[in-house]
Amino acid sequence: MDRFEEMRVFVRIAERQSFTRASDDLQIPRATVTNLMKRMEQRLGARLLERTTRTVRLTHDGEAYYRRCVRLIADMEDAEGSFSNRAPKGLLRVNLQGTLARYFVVPELPAFLARFPEIELTIGEDDRFVDLVREGVDCVLRAGNLQDSSMVGRRVAQLRQVTVASPAYLAAFGEPTDLASLAGHRAVNYVSSATGKPVPLEFRIDDRDTTLVLPSAVAVTGTEIYTGAAVAGLGIVQVPRYRVENELGAGRLKIILGDFPPPPMPVSVLYPQNRQLSSRVRVFAQWLGEIFEAAAARTG
Repeated sequence: MDRFEEMRVFVRIAERQSFTRASDDLQIPRATVTNLMKRMEQRLGARLLERTTRTVRLTHDGEAYYRRCVRLIADMEDAEGSFSNRAPKGLLRVNLQGTLARYFVVPELPAFLARFPEIELTIGEDDRFVDLVREGVDCVLRAGNLQDSSMVGRRVAQLRQVTVASPAYLAAFGEPTDLASLAGHRAVNYVSSATGKPVPLEFRIDDRDTTLVLPSAVAVTGTEIYTGAAVAGLGIVQVPRYRVENELGAGRLKIILGDFPPPPMPVSVLYPQNRQLSSRVRVFAQWLGEIFEAAAARTG
């Protein structure tokens, strides 16, 4: 095994904080990973990893060596790709927000895999905060404003949002015509996984955004139940329009306060701030931008 392959193994152990998980990811026997690290530490004359029964952590020397390895691996992949015109290859672990994956990403995946047949894609579905380094994830796709300063990313879309309620709810509470007439109304509150607090409703008035928290009988943490609760007549919600097209078409939901729409919802590909991007992540992020741009063109 050459030096760069050894570095890749070391980086995966450091990021997964486990010899076993690293060996599973790289499909290398656990004993090979252990012996490789022993030889590497002997050759360098430094201890890189602190091992306990539960986890593996970098030493001070390991932290410094890890940062250099990440840069060297990224530079080597770039150099090989630029001189050989070789397509990106290898394992790519991504985590996608569920509804974005189902509506936009998964239907287009055959085209991505046909374009990059040597990429092996592993997809997780979540709407929670993901520790990319510890969980061994290369990038995530998320909707909403970025909260975690340790991650950077590329914005790939701005999704049109609407304020909606069910006909049964509007029959019981009346249809509001402006923000003042929301007095006495209720919302289905969506609780942020990052803050644990309800996300306020947002309205754009004369190019300014106004937020409002309405009382609620129900608070939820999932996107599917959020829409379902609105259909059931439990309150007002704000969602990207694509997510409720069927309900709007069938008359199960109705757009309200159309003159005061919510601001668009940003969609971004995120990755760790201190990690240089591999060619696999770069082409995946670029491809996501392409499919969201195409979707925006189709819907106007």
